Amino acid sequence: MTYSFNLIDQSWIPCTRLDGRMEEFSLREALAQAHELRGVQGDSPLETASLYRLFLAVIHSVLRGPKNKNAWAELWNAKQFDMNKFDAYFKKWHTRFDLFDEERPFYQFTDKEMVEKSALLLPHGMSTANELFEHQTVVETIPIRFKQAARMLLVGQNFGLGGLVYPGRPNLTRSPLLNGVWFLVEGDSLFETLLLNCLQYTRDKPMPTLGTDEPTWEMGKPFTSRKKPNGYLDYLTWQNRKVLLVPSDEEESVSSMKIMRGLDLDKDVEDPFKLYLKREKGWRFLPFTKERSLWRDSHTLVRRTDRENVRPPESVNWLALLLEDTDCLKPSQMYRYMALGAGVHYKDAKIYFYRHESMPLPLSYLANDDLVSKLTEAATLTEQVKSALKRASYTLAKNFISPSAEEKNGRQPDSGDVEKMLTHWNVETNYWSKLETPYSLLVVDLPTDPESALSRWKETLQETAWEALKNAERMAGENTKALKAATRAEGVLYGELKKLFPESQPQKEVPA
Repeated sequence: MTYSFNLIDQSWIPCTRLDGRMEEFSLREALAQAHELRGVQGDSPLETASLYRLFLAVIHSVLRGPKNKNAWAELWNAKQFDMNKFDAYFKKWHTRFDLFDEERPFYQFTDKEMVEKSALLLPHGMSTANELFEHQTVVETIPIRFKQAARMLLVGQNFGLGGLVYPGRPNLTRSPLLNGVWFLVEGDSLFETLLLNCLQYTRDKPMPTLGTDEPTWEMGKPFTSRKKPNGYLDYLTWQNRKVLLVPSDEEESVSSMKIMRGLDLDKDVEDPFKLYLKREKGWRFLPFTKERSLWRDSHTLVRRTDRENVRPPESVNWLALLLEDTDCLKPSQMYRYMALGAGVHYKDAKIYFYRHESMPLPLSYLANDDLVSKLTEAATLTEQVKSALKRASYTLAKNFISPSAEEKNGRQPDSGDVEKMLTHWNVETNYWSKLETPYSLLVVDLPTDPESALSRWKETLQETAWEALKNAERMAGENTKALKAATRAEGVLYGELKKLFPESQPQKEVPA
């Protein structure tokens, strides 16, 4: 039986309309109506990121640009895509976008060494092909609709973990987007979002061209051995695993796939949409973690002038140039940053959470370094107040466990017991959780009234620190031991805040 599901013509991409309605579109339909759509809405943040990445690969492949600011401005001012160019391109490469093309199925490959597995392992869970981890999932053969399989295929190529395919066969390697947060600038429509992330494309930008740069569907031999991409188009469509979908007897569905190791990506290749920070051991991408909220590092996204310590996503530098030299964008405009990705436990080869966060992005930060400095100052103060709160809460826990701890030759409690008490009281978590919304307001208000916004933020920090400490004191109780410990802790916090904010009136009077 012959199967066909062409991504250019078939509806498979979930998008939100401007009125909030959800609908599925073909690749061509989504591009043709991009100015009338809010954006992509995948079943998971990883699916959303993968679909945006495919859109960008298609746009750059069709345009082989934009090569400069004027070319980008022309695209932006058109307010919608010129579908004549896209239709000509889609006609040329139509068969390469079919999931079941006999010669070159989309994002797939045929190899006699491939091992058959459940299609449930298509997305990031491909790593569970390692039978050490999830025996049950490996053998399940639940049918998956063609349109779902197409999206899962993209996720697997972009976010798949490494792992054992089968004893004696080469291990899978990690996919290019798995490590780090993937940042996209979000506009008011799908068209705007795609254009705002459509970077200047030349031989040197956004990454060096090392050979004939083509997307995988244009290549004659897409798995020719290489560890560095030939260029940006090659990187956007990089396939670190060979996959072949196996259609099932049920209508328009697959239940299994064949898989083996594909391309190995050099660990030094940097993604243009990630944030890199200088650490002791060199440059490291910003990851998603459970322990640290992403907004705490968001000020580094716009720090373009601190190249020794921060490399923001390339979209920041590109939009800053467009602000300077074109009339398309204005500093007064407000967009948003989408942060997409996953939390990964590499030792256990597991993805333990997905995340899709949104943060305000006033374009004025890209045109005014003084604003960035003030936002950085606010972020630094936030960490300093956290440290003050930590010292105060440590004092509370220490004196609660051992009331004689501050006395000469007094018994000092075990540090592990103190840390357990702090974990139980959740002091730092309470502090950070109360600041996320006020911080977003700070980001929005700072460009219009910097001094007032920063002053309000300082007040918020102090109030939040006191609230977090008081909550811990309530959990400690009201007996004499707890009250004495609270008095000492409040004295520490009062003193620390007075050092940080000498110009402020004390927010808490504490007996000497």
